[in-house]
Amino acid sequence: MPRPQSPRNVRQADETRVSTEEPPAPARANAAGPASPAHANARPSREAEGRALRRGLQLLDAVQRSGEAGARVVDLCRALALERATVHRLLATLTDCGHVQRHGRWHYVAAPAAQLRGARQLSDIASEMAQRLAPVLAQVSAGCGDAAFAVVREGHSAWCVARHIGSYPVQILAVQVGSRQPLGVGAAGLALLAALPEAEARAAIASHGDALARYGGMTVERLRILVRSTRERGWSVVGNHAVKGVLGVGRALRDANGQPLAGISVAASMDRMTRQRQRLIAGLMDEALGAV
Repeated sequence: MPRPQSPRNVRQADETRVSTEEPPAPARANAAGPASPAHANARPSREAEGRALRRGLQLLDAVQRSGEAGARVVDLCRALALERATVHRLLATLTDCGHVQRHGRWHYVAAPAAQLRGARQLSDIASEMAQRLAPVLAQVSAGCGDAAFAVVREGHSAWCVARHIGSYPVQILAVQVGSRQPLGVGAAGLALLAALPEAEARAAIASHGDALARYGGMTVERLRILVRSTRERGWSVVGNHAVKGVLGVGRALRDANGQPLAGISVAASMDRMTRQRQRLIAGLMDEALGAV
């Protein structure tokens, strides 16, 4: 696909731990009667096995998303709605298998090998999202004339994986493909952040710390307010943070189960982004994402 030409005036701005040992074979039936109930129930049910595996994978995924900072047990309990004892058992298994390791006294991080697998998996996801969202960005950009962007979540960061340049003479290229910034300071990242479960969103915001100040004076409290507003409105609006004088509108892409997959946004100058136009762009995004 040929690369679109940029306009000349461009501003770059479980609770059950399943044993791996084979349980004893049930006694054969004889004249005395069937095997005892204890033998009949020795093997864990397929449902229990699946539940334990699912919880373990969800926990590993949450630890990997926490990045270098790691995740505390209390944060994992909240994010996955599990009891502390269950999380501790799952972490012990993941640690024994070399997927997770301690980081300091209270945190857990993905072990190097798991980090590598996670990085490769994320790269594959990013590539797939870029391909799937390319026509979405093109449709939105054609409808409004401004540049459109797509991001995926990498830990507590938003990773730009695609963008499409519009036809309006002055384009605001606020984010480069491949760049990363704290989740929430840009419109696409804010939409993605607001789509997360409350515990995960709070953990992400808290992890940003002083780094937010570098983005137009953004603060933790300001970001929390923006998340609440986005959830109430259904789409995000944020200005003067990722790039001064620029306002972005964003929406989140969710899977069939309502889990957030990516975020898309449109950026333009503040004077071009009237409230009426913000609603227009949000509608364009909703229509384009509906096809996905």
